[in-house]
Amino acid sequence: MENYQQQGYNPQMPNPETSYLGFVDAVKICFNKYADFKGRATRAEYWWWYLCTVLVSLVLGWIPFLGWAVSVALLVPTLAVSWRRMHDIGKGGGWWFINFIPLVGWILWIVWCCQQSEPMPNRFGPRPC
Repeated sequence: MENYQQQGYNPQMPNPETSYLGFVDAVKICFNKYADFKGRATRAEYWWWYLCTVLVSLVLGWIPFLGWAVSVALLVPTLAVSWRRMHDIGKGGGWWFINFIPLVGWILWIVWCCQQSEPMPNRFGPRPC
């Protein structure tokens, strides 16, 4: 246990998988880390952001120029939170490119994004709280 405490693990810290991160907080975090590809993102942060982008696309997607502009504006934070989500489960962000493999890549991506966070600090930093 002493070795884990030296690495920044504190068993008294709230577990990010059980502590609640709401929709608004997750969207704020993603906009604050707009192009930050370093660090880790919890499951809740990733999936709330994904829901936000889907809702925005549904609402604004039918407006020709505005829908395109919003999609372009949300591309970078979507890539960043996806990259950080892979870091949270101990994988490099480059695994995002597996999405280009039809069907199999998407299924694998969804399975990985649904995995729990690593409880200990990993090579990408301490666990997010």
